[in-house]
Amino acid sequence: MPVKKIQVGQLWKKNDSGESFLVTKVYAEALATFALLRKAGAEGEPPIRVKVTKVAAASDLPGFTYAQESDEF
Repeated sequence: MPVKKIQVGQLWKKNDSGESFLVTKVYAEALATFALLRKAGAEGEPPIRVKVTKVAAASDLPGFTYAQESDEF
């Protein structure tokens, strides 16, 4: 589900496993934007780097669903 802007602190759910991930960093590299996601409650695990896709005037993380609009945490 695309959102207007991906920001640090947003919660996203991984589509295949249903696990929750927290956006810890958003940065630009060359011509692309990336988000670093860390599994919620597992601070010791390495973060996941996901390329942000642009859909019209919104941004999306492929393979993830924005979780804060729903009450499913």
